[in-house]
Amino acid sequence: MSQKVLPKEFYPLMEQLQAVDFVLVELTLYLDTHPYDTEAIQQFNEMAQYRQQVKQQVENYYGPLQQYGNSYSGYPWNWRNSPWPWQL
Repeated sequence: MSQKVLPKEFYPLMEQLQAVDFVLVELTLYLDTHPYDTEAIQQFNEMAQYRQQVKQQVENYYGPLQQYGNSYSGYPWNWRNSPWPWQL
């Protein structure tokens, strides 16, 4: 399989997604020890919603990011068209 050439716009979107994922991991760790912090819970939920928006943007342009029903496939099956993690 040849390596897919990605447009320059792909990388800033992926950087946004990675930054949001980092924030969500950190908030998860914090909330594990501070489960009643309503401000942190609100921030977590806002970031989770923002992540869905960025993920949807990436997938609309470049194809699915996650397997096991977390991302939809276009027609025809387009999992093989997306860049693999080691190609980013």
